[in-house]
Amino acid sequence: MTDFRVSWVLTDMNMSVIHGFLQHSYWAKGIPEATLRRALENSLCFGLFCADEQIGFARMITDKATFAYLADVFVLESHRGRGGSKVLMQAVMAHPELAGLRRMMLATSDAHGLYRQFGFTDLGNPGIMMEIHRPNVYQL
Repeated sequence: MTDFRVSWVLTDMNMSVIHGFLQHSYWAKGIPEATLRRALENSLCFGLFCADEQIGFARMITDKATFAYLADVFVLESHRGRGGSKVLMQAVMAHPELAGLRRMMLATSDAHGLYRQFGFTDLGNPGIMMEIHRPNVYQL
């Protein structure tokens, strides 16, 4: 079993690793580093580390009172399959600033099984949800 460590100290986050992954992801393709930096500064961030190397990331966009949206979750491909995503999610879900929230949400196209282990379900009433979705906003 690999020894993982999770930090929510923003200065521990490796922007090169985070931006390097997210700029090629299906959900944030082409995100400018300045935009990502601003997003991290305004979120509760979680870094997954193996030794001193950052190998994963997640952030909660939250008011820390009633609502949170889980975003930008990843584990580097070279470190997948060893339980890091579960360690990261356990730390996110146990964080005291997220206790007692009325609603947590996320969007995923490929990790439903992971998130179900932590209590996430399909929308109970999707008809009440609305969105503005601009998937190519970062594309030139």
